[in-house]
This record gives sequence, structure tokens and C-alpha cells, in this order.
Amino acid sequence: MPPDTVALSRPAAPRWIAADRPRLRLEAHFGDRVVACFAERPASLHALLADAVARHPRGEAIVCEATRLTYADLAAAVERLSAALAAEGVAAGDRVALLVGNRAEFVTLLFAVSRLGAIAVPMGLRLQAPEIAHAVADCGAVLLIHEADLADRLPQPAEVPGLARCWTVGGLAAGADSLEAILTRHATAPVPDVAAVAEEDTAVILYTSGTTGRPKGAMLTHLGIVHSSLVYEHCMGLTHADRSLAAVPLSHVTGLVANITCTVRAAATLVIMPTFKAADFLILAARERMTQSVLVPAMYNLCLLQPDFAAHDLSAWRIGGYGGAPMPTPTIARLAERCPGLMLMNAYGATETTSPTTIMPPRFTATHGHSVGIAAPGVDILVVDDGGREVPAGEVGEIWIRGPHVVRGYWNNPKATRTGFTAGFWHSGDIGSIDADGFVQVLDRKKDMINRGGYKIFTAEVETILVACPGVVECAVVALPCPVLGERVHAFVVTYASEPPAEALRTWCAARLADYKVPETMTVQSEPLPRNANGKVMKRLLRDALGQPGKA
Repeated sequence: MPPDTVALSRPAAPRWIAADRPRLRLEAHFGDRVVACFAERPASLHALLADAVARHPRGEAIVCEATRLTYADLAAAVERLSAALAAEGVAAGDRVALLVGNRAEFVTLLFAVSRLGAIAVPMGLRLQAPEIAHAVADCGAVLLIHEADLADRLPQPAEVPGLARCWTVGGLAAGADSLEAILTRHATAPVPDVAAVAEEDTAVILYTSGTTGRPKGAMLTHLGIVHSSLVYEHCMGLTHADRSLAAVPLSHVTGLVANITCTVRAAATLVIMPTFKAADFLILAARERMTQSVLVPAMYNLCLLQPDFAAHDLSAWRIGGYGGAPMPTPTIARLAERCPGLMLMNAYGATETTSPTTIMPPRFTATHGHSVGIAAPGVDILVVDDGGREVPAGEVGEIWIRGPHVVRGYWNNPKATRTGFTAGFWHSGDIGSIDADGFVQVLDRKKDMINRGGYKIFTAEVETILVACPGVVECAVVALPCPVLGERVHAFVVTYASEPPAEALRTWCAARLADYKVPETMTVQSEPLPRNANGKVMKRLLRDALGQPGKA
């Protein structure tokens, strides 16, 4: 069970850290930042694995299709891979790009690269050739390891002059060695010593979604990854007995931290699902006795829509993390009815925060559906106005975030680092508020807020109402340019079997929203909404689909 929360200032204000829980202390990091860190912690990404191996060498670490690895097996695979990488010239500080899907090799590569003191650069499989070329060139990767069937998306040599070689996983491709062949070639290569790294060194570079320009390489540090892993372990009460099912991309910050590294921190078992399909998820969850998941709300809805949901034994499922969108109240109720032992925990974060910034204590999930939770251990959150001044509790402004989990900046982009951070606080670009009890509400992205004739409309508020309508799987609200009012409200709604119709959806909204917030036009569809490599809905594409690009 997750630990109880205690009030430090008033009875209604929960906090994650109690007197008998892991101790936090203030420390100076990244030059001008003073942040609250766990006093006792592993020193690096590699140390997370080494600690798990020492505690539970025979415990099951990885399950992926036919592959099953104990922690001793995983350590051996990582050593073998690090020896092969070193024999091929990869050294501390080098960047290794990973265009690799949800498979066991992703995990072994991540830790092998870290063992050498090199930097892993995971990329989502949805990226197209120009996006891959940008990331590989921008980070200066010396090696690209990619899925064999994505060879046609690889950048041309002239686009990535620093790229020395490419390897494949999952098959063969012209002009590239397979990872299996590399391992065979260097089967007797000596295992290098574990590289000495500083906590503030970059461990992973993740490229942001690029919704407002070219993607930026967020530099995740060893300190940030370790801290976020400890946050999940502490707040979710994870132990070596847990079994986490990874159904989101491992290349995304959620899969990387909320699945891989927090599971390794707990010396628990990571069950990897290559691609999410609701029917297959339920089968795998029951068979492997899944105890923890981190999904987007649409995934939970799709599972509940499966006609044989009740036939699967999900009694081991105790933690259901979610984020990225509101969880409809009816979905929470249906999950409580069908899985009475399941505790739902909303979490809010970003690539720049190495995943969790807030987490909802499960006892508040049903009563605080509007909120993304309270600040995670070690996290400072401010809500500020346009002048950078903190606003009173309950008032709306931009959310700024500080803590040991916040990235040190953007790779090769000092300008973005200067403009995106103030005294260690990252400017999230999210509009929200914090109430007097510490519950955080995220209302919208600054660039997505709709101005209808002077009335400010937060799209997240409309989306929360829409997605609660029976039959709705997911939705997104965007501004439709209007020559009279400036902007009007348009909704894209994904329904199951094209029901309910648009008029019924408008009626549903009209009973729950002010008239100016009700979508005046709708696109009702059964196809999923377009998402980027990080799993975020690409509202720019939705606006383009209307023939009215509107905001960039």
C-alpha cells in the first residue's frame, strides 16, 4: 500500500513525506539551485541497477514475450553489451541514439550505455526521417541503434556527419550490423570498469515534442532520474513483489522512469508489452499478475469497453497511475466497481521534470477529480502571473516547477535554457492553480487557451466534461478562428462505434458548462487522436485538419 500522507500545516493539506519516511535535505546543485533531495539515494542510473542486483539477484527483472531475465541475468546482459559498445569505440560522454521499441534490448542498452558513462538518446518509433535526422545531428550521436524495419527513415550521411555507425535490432538491414552480430564479434571482449559519473552529469537526452518549434533535447541527469524513481517507489509503495506492466513507449519519459527505472529501484519485475492493444493488455495483465500500471485515461476506457473485461483475473492490480488527460468520473467509478483493490493515482509531469511533479494520494482520487494531485517529495511549485509574481492560492497563472528532478537545461541550446528557467524553476507553459490545501489543477497550455469574444476558455475544462460523457473514449478541444468573435470552440471527439452523436454531446455539455464554453462545432470520429512521440495530442494537426491553422 502507498504510505499514508500527513498534514504539515492544516488537516486538509496532505503531504507525501512524514516523520518516519525517507528524509529530505536541501542541497546545492546545478550552480544556482537549492533543492530538496532524498538524503539516502543511489549515486547514478547504473547504481540503481547494481543495488537491485545486490538485493535480489534471483528476482525476475524483465518479462517480454518469450524473454525472461532475472536481475543477475540482466546484469550479465548489460556487462556483455557494455563490453561490445566499448570495443566498438563508445566512451564516456558519447551519445548513443536508440530508435528501439518496447523490447528487452531497450532496457539492456539503456543500462549498458549508462555503465560506460555515455548518454542514451531514446527516440519514439513514430518519428519520421526529418525528426530523426534533427535529433541525431543535434546531439552529435556516434552510434544509432534502430529497429531493422525502420531503416528507410534513417538520415542521410550528409545530415549526420558525426554518426559513425548504425546497428539494428529485430532483424537485418542493408549497411548495418545487427546487435546480435556485434555481440558475437566481441564475445570475449573485456568488461570495462563502471565509469565514474557525477550526479549532475547528463544520463539521457529526450527530445521534446516540438509543438512550438524544433524539438529541444532535455538533459535528464543521474540525480533527476534517481530522484524521480525514489518518488514513485515512495508514493506508490513499490517493493520487489510488484510487477509493472509497461504499455506506453519506453522511449518516453513515462515509460523510462515510471516503468523502467522505478521498477529497477524497487527490484521489482518489469513486464514489457510491445504495443498496446486493450484485449492483449488484459490477457497479459492477468497472466503475469500485474500489480502496477501507468496509462493514459483513454487506455483505461478502452480496457473497460472490452466485452470480456470481467473474465480476466485482475485481483493483483493495486496501483493504476495515469496522466496526460483528465480521468472521467464515470471511469473512476467503473474501475472501482470492477477492480475494488485498485488505487488510482493521477500524476502530472513532463520530459523537463523527469516525469513526476505531482501525484494524487489515492484516497483523494474520487473526490478531487479536477486536480492532478499534490507536489511530489522534493518538488516546489509556483503559480505566477505574466510578471513572474506568485499569485494567491486558487488564482490562475503559469505553473513553474523546481526540484532535483528538473532537467539542467537543453542540449546544445543555451538560449532555450536561459529563457525556459528562472533560478532553477522551469517555466512549464501550463496554466493552472494551487488551492489552499495544496491540490494542483492544470487548466490549459498557454498557447491553447481560447478567447471567445473576450471570454477566456480553458480547453481542459471542456475536455473534462466531454470525456465524462458515456461512450466517449478521448477528446481534444481547439480554437476555431472566427472573424466576429476571434475564436470559437471546436471539439474533436473519439467515440466507441460513433456513438453518441454530436448533438447529444452538445446537450451533455450545455447542462454542465456556461453557454460560451459549449463546443459550437464538433468532429466525431472513431479513429484515435493524433499524438506525437511523447504521447501528447497534437492539437496543431487538429487545427490544420479544420483548414484553419490558427495558433502555431
